[in-house]
Amino acid sequence: TVKHEGQTKAVEPKTAKKPAKETKVIKEAALITTEEFESIPAYMKGRITYDQINAVVQQINMAVVGKYKILYQPLKSMSAPVRNLYHRFMEEETKDTRGVFFIVEADIKEFTQLKLDKRFHSILNILRHCQRVREVRSSGLIRYVIC
Repeated sequence: TVKHEGQTKAVEPKTAKKPAKETKVIKEAALITTEEFESIPAYMKGRITYDQINAVVQQINMAVVGKYKILYQPLKSMSAPVRNLYHRFMEEETKDTRGVFFIVEADIKEFTQLKLDKRFHSILNILRHCQRVREVRSSGLIRYVIC
């Protein structure tokens, strides 16, 4: 007796899968290239190394991802401290920053272990020079926009 393969297997009903949620892309700043590092004026660099700049870029990217993951969550799934962060983020948004990815110094303190010292600010100056970050100053807050 010859059995057909189609007859021996039970027909499994295919479950209708939910369409995958469109994942919102969070923009991150690109790392500095060696050519860009060489083109930075010496008075800006001081004793800051290439690795230190890229480490700060990675930390800034980590802060941006942390912030926007919270912003993209549904409100009902948030715990109380996260909801407080969400409301702070919404208050910081202005018409100038609508639709762009930005962080403030409080976000850097919240999501990273960076010290906001003079060296950090000089690295931010270098990142502005290399057009990775731009500043939007209004209502007493400096918002660092990812370019």
